[in-house]
Amino acid sequence: MQRKLTDYLMVSLKGMAMGAADAVPGVSGGTIAFISGIYEELISTISNVNLALFKVLFQQGIKPFWEKLNGNFIVALLGGIVVSFVSFMRIAKYLLEFYPVLIWSFFFGLIIASIYFVGKQITKWHLGTIVALVLGTVMAYYISTLPSLENNTNNYFLFIAGAIAICAMILPGISGSFILIILGAYKTLSNALHDIDVKKIIVFTLGAIFGLLSFSHVLKWLFKNYHNTTLALLTGFIFGSLNKVWPWKKTLSWHTDSKGIESPLLQESVSPFNFEGEHQVVFALVLMILGFLTIFILEKLGSKKQ
Repeated sequence: MQRKLTDYLMVSLKGMAMGAADAVPGVSGGTIAFISGIYEELISTISNVNLALFKVLFQQGIKPFWEKLNGNFIVALLGGIVVSFVSFMRIAKYLLEFYPVLIWSFFFGLIIASIYFVGKQITKWHLGTIVALVLGTVMAYYISTLPSLENNTNNYFLFIAGAIAICAMILPGISGSFILIILGAYKTLSNALHDIDVKKIIVFTLGAIFGLLSFSHVLKWLFKNYHNTTLALLTGFIFGSLNKVWPWKKTLSWHTDSKGIESPLLQESVSPFNFEGEHQVVFALVLMILGFLTIFILEKLGSKKQ
């Protein structure tokens, strides 16, 4: 696909939006990729990384290899994701600690709009798509209710966590960061990035690469053979994730780490008027609308020819 420099800049901006979303436990960068119009190209590009690709490198040279790899797209997108994820992870941690209702309200509006835009791409409804929609919704809702495990710093575990989380990160509706929390690896990764623990970062990255290359082939096959059913399943994932991003929560149990710092272990959604604390309903509604409109802007950008 021929792109100009400005097109690649736009891809990087979309990558930054994906990275920012993935840094928040409960929001999926895959949703942003889908709405912004690069999801299927992303999955196809990742799945093309195989032995045949490297044969092109050795037999034909770097330029044909880079073109077949869709290298410019990968660099532009990955650059945006990494810069945004690493920087926004700290910002997200601060916002979730001091302004949880407001940040969750913004993402709630974002998810609501995402359901519409992903769902409208289903061109034909039948029993299979309906079952897939219900199944995706139930699965995502169930995942959103799971309590997190104790923090685990084992390198082998971190590799597995990276492989699982990256699969969630490229699935619309299922948050990779939230999966890391459930597995007990979010804090380990956050600390590794903060302390620049190269060994742990490399282990996690290798696990993520392994998971990404494996899972992308499955997704590519599903889109090729069961396009509408796959879209319905992904729409269900997004719909089921609404429970996780509901702004008003009641904490049922807490986890205390080795430093004595408490964090919510198990929460349930409540009415804003039953919320223990300042419900900020007016500001929350404003931010929901802003989140909703953000998706309209991304969808408009995604509909333009790249």
